[in-house]
Order: sequence, then C-alpha cells, then structure tokens
Amino acid sequence: MGKQPNSRRLAGIGFELAAAVAGFVLVGYWVGKYFDRAEMGILIGAVLGLIGGMYNLIRVTMAASRGAADRKRNSNSEK
Repeated sequence: MGKQPNSRRLAGIGFELAAAVAGFVLVGYWVGKYFDRAEMGILIGAVLGLIGGMYNLIRVTMAASRGAADRKRNSNSEK
C-alpha cells in the first residue's frame, strides 16, 4: 500500500472485494475439481473470499475515517 490519496484508494475498494471473491472462487474450484467436489470448493472459496474482502474493506475504510478525523482535528487546532 502506497501513499495514495484517500479518494483514489477508496474508489478501488469495490474492485478489491470483487477480485478477492473471484480469486478465491477460482482457487476453490480448482481444489474442488481435484477432489471431485467442485461445488463444495466454489462455496468454500466464495465464503473465504467474502471474509477476506470484507476484512480488507473494513480495514481500509476505518483507516480513511481515522485519517479524515485527524485532518479535521488538526485544522480546528490551527485556528
């Protein structure tokens, strides 16, 4: 993670969530196909992708919110 402006970083969160779910679904499909249980692999992959994607979404939005609060506090103290 670089030092991107919050607006650009927040704009990509939806894509990151979708990419996490899609990536885990593909991995789950491949693992499930190896064990002749593709549908179970897809389900487990989707759940893991949602958990990981939501964790990342919450983590990034909390950091952005915290940064906005800090900027607001600093601008009020300078007046």
